[in-house]
Amino acid sequence: MFIHHECIQPNALEAREYQQHIAAAAENASTLVVLPTGMGKTIIALLLLVQHLKDPANKILFLAPTKPLVNQHTTFLKKFLRDPSIVTMFTGEVTPEKRLELWQQHRIIVSTPQVIENDLIAKRLDLASISLIIFDETHRAIGNYSYVFIADIYRRQRDQRLCLGMTASPGNDLPKILDVCKNLEIRNIEIRTTTDPDVRPYVHNLDIQWKEIPLPKEFTAVLQLLRKALADRLRFINDLKLSEPLTTATVNRKKLLELQEHIQQRLRSTPNPPRQLFTAASTQNAALKIYHAIELLQTQGVSALRNYLQRILEEAASKGGSKASRDLVKDPNILEAIATSKGMTIDHPKIPEIAAIVRTQFQQKPSSKIIVFTHYRDTANVMVHHLSTLPAVKPVRFVGQAGKGADKGLTQREQIEIIKKFEAGDYNVLIATSVAEEGLDIPSTDLVIFYEPVPSEIRTIQRRGRTARKMPGKAIILIAKDTPDEAYYWTSRHKEKQMHTELEALRTSLRRHFGSTPQNPLPTTIEERQTKLSEYQPKEQITIIVDYRESRSPVVRHLASSGINVQVQDLDIGDYIVSQRIGIERKTTDDFLSSLLEGKLFQQIKNIRQTFSRPILIIEGEGLLTKRNITHASLFGSLASILIDFGVAILCTTSPQETGDLLIAIARREQRDSTKPVPIRGEKWAAKPSEQQQFVIEGLPSISVVLAKRLLEHFGSIRAIINATVEELSEVHGIGRQTAEELHALFSQEYISS
Repeated sequence: MFIHHECIQPNALEAREYQQHIAAAAENASTLVVLPTGMGKTIIALLLLVQHLKDPANKILFLAPTKPLVNQHTTFLKKFLRDPSIVTMFTGEVTPEKRLELWQQHRIIVSTPQVIENDLIAKRLDLASISLIIFDETHRAIGNYSYVFIADIYRRQRDQRLCLGMTASPGNDLPKILDVCKNLEIRNIEIRTTTDPDVRPYVHNLDIQWKEIPLPKEFTAVLQLLRKALADRLRFINDLKLSEPLTTATVNRKKLLELQEHIQQRLRSTPNPPRQLFTAASTQNAALKIYHAIELLQTQGVSALRNYLQRILEEAASKGGSKASRDLVKDPNILEAIATSKGMTIDHPKIPEIAAIVRTQFQQKPSSKIIVFTHYRDTANVMVHHLSTLPAVKPVRFVGQAGKGADKGLTQREQIEIIKKFEAGDYNVLIATSVAEEGLDIPSTDLVIFYEPVPSEIRTIQRRGRTARKMPGKAIILIAKDTPDEAYYWTSRHKEKQMHTELEALRTSLRRHFGSTPQNPLPTTIEERQTKLSEYQPKEQITIIVDYRESRSPVVRHLASSGINVQVQDLDIGDYIVSQRIGIERKTTDDFLSSLLEGKLFQQIKNIRQTFSRPILIIEGEGLLTKRNITHASLFGSLASILIDFGVAILCTTSPQETGDLLIAIARREQRDSTKPVPIRGEKWAAKPSEQQQFVIEGLPSISVVLAKRLLEHFGSIRAIINATVEELSEVHGIGRQTAEELHALFSQEYISS
């Protein structure tokens, strides 16, 4: 039986009862759909959005967190809608001007949320015509993620609105689930599991196996050396009695991170903290690095360990390298561990185990497709090398975009191309990091292999969900015996059980509370927000020019939500411009300290001083005096130099919201005369010749943005201005005789190098 609807291709999609029930419920109230991976959340979205197409005034916004997902959703909608021409796709590669044109021409816009957020901030678009927003991977809708900002603007710009959230794994944290619901105004939750009666007929069998892998004896020598080095650091920390005593047998990553937070708290709260406390911070950092090295060898193998130790050596040799790294490379135990690991010819036994599993799978089913998940890129590289030697195996590495050292990552275009080739059979084994966990639509995957367990129940469900979609599947989890692998495995299992328990309790609670009226407010234990952002439409026109590199910061979100006219441009100097004379450099405490240690800070200060008559440096955040091992004398000396030698005002804030409020206060005071536009002086020359001309003339003494425009309009060109007489210059309104004489003298004066 197929879905029948005037907007959907006939005989194309199977009609499933649970999908139709969920879509019908979602028509009445904003709904969160929690459904196992592969059970057709996108079909539910289709069933809902076609109801909104009945009104020709309605538009639908379909949001997904990554470009590959946006591409997949766009392809799906165009394939199954009778009129595919109503669908368009937005990504960062589409110019703002083209996006505006496409927005006006199409009824369904599929986009990454960051693009929509940027367009809303720049006020190129509004959401008044959007009757439905679909949020894929809804569990991201917390904190500063773009989903939250878009939902907030949607709330302000449209009275009759509807949201659909979709996720396979909302997590086990009930307050976070409720926070997602609050952020998206969710009033109804539709939860289905593989055991629900209306879902069970469509569930394919998933065979989950886990295999214990014993460590080889060859690892023992290196592990003993690393544990000796770790024990030395733990003894030093234990002597200071900063926490409960730690030993190599009881220590773990969580305890070391808790120790780090405790030391940082002591540094922040202690006036003139003793040097011993700074040494403890460095020692804790070194201990964490050693623990990570041990974990890499135990769970990943020798290659991953060698690469990590090499990066520590390089960091120690660099100018800005941490004290912890420099300390480690002087430790005889660490140096011996490095030398021993270089001489080892064996890697992790997981590698031949995976090779055997893959070989067997292809012998049993030559057309198989397999995904091997691993946490680390180094391991992915090793796996590609080993599997490529097997007959009929065509592996490919699938990683994220971010560059890590010499590894430049994959662009989204490259990721999409790899997915297509994997589906076509050009590749048959995908060696993937976490980038493949969310939303990857490969229905024919026969086997998923976990190189290591992950402690997150969300990531475990997402990895496992890459198989058993259209046919029975198998998932195999490798666990290195007596290593952190075991703890991660049991942690994820416990969290997953807890998540299902919480969701079932939430579903029961909602049913009891709502009865048959999901329009009622969602019950929540989260405190109501204490403050409300001002209306999105500004009561007064304040403009702040923002460098494009700052456009994704929480500061800019706060400015846009507060009704400020934010203009994102490519600024050569500074992060924010609020007037002709005020340019602002914003740095978090970490940015400030890093720039200071790397020697970049004073050049940036010099540039902003030379460009603006009243430059400002905003330092945002806490821990300026405690985050790095910089003496107070050096830090105060740097601040004094910025203030006294360069004449740059220093203002401190504790959060992006405070920074935004400070910027608004400065801009409001500077722009009291609303007829004065904010000048473009201080940015890179724009592409338009008129803006470049204005940029040049604004740089002349006593010439404001208004006078620059008047001069250009009066004379018609820069050349004519320069060649004008004093009398001709005086004819321009606002240019007095004295200013005209100063300009004429400047144009004629011989240049003398300083």
